[in-house]
Amino acid sequence: MRYRKILVALDRSPQSEIVFEQALELAKKEEAALMLFHSLPFETQGVGSYADIFGRELINFSVELQKVLDQESEQARQFLRNYCQKATEQGVPTEWDLKIGDAGSRIRELAKAWDADLVIVGRRGHRGFAEIVLGSVSSYVIHQAPCSVLVVQGISPNLKQTPEAATQAMNS
Repeated sequence: MRYRKILVALDRSPQSEIVFEQALELAKKEEAALMLFHSLPFETQGVGSYADIFGRELINFSVELQKVLDQESEQARQFLRNYCQKATEQGVPTEWDLKIGDAGSRIRELAKAWDADLVIVGRRGHRGFAEIVLGSVSSYVIHQAPCSVLVVQGISPNLKQTPEAATQAMNS
């Protein structure tokens, strides 16, 4: 099976570099297109309906939340543009998308809508209780994606390691 459309979920953590490099390498080998994706975890819908109940404090909170969301959105757009430019410069057709909401379900939705052949996600290495509390986007995507999923093991939180060193270790 050849991959033609690879969806790459990036979360702006240090392991994003590793995930991107693995995706770029595979896209070049497969002559595939990349879709770079990031999800902002803000859920602001419905805030207005509570303003009637809680008054001015909630409205002020909503305004501040919107400022943070706008700032985070712009930073995420720039993050995605930079990676998009890197891939394009290496001859890989690349586009990007940014959504607000739960990362796992947004990745699933985009994989289906874009008709991806493969989704590449990172894994932070949470286990046990931490994984239960923090959730696992990679686990959700594995079970819910409409296509194959490649999980790239990230940087161990206990090691002070550069993304480049981790990528080299994974390639050896």
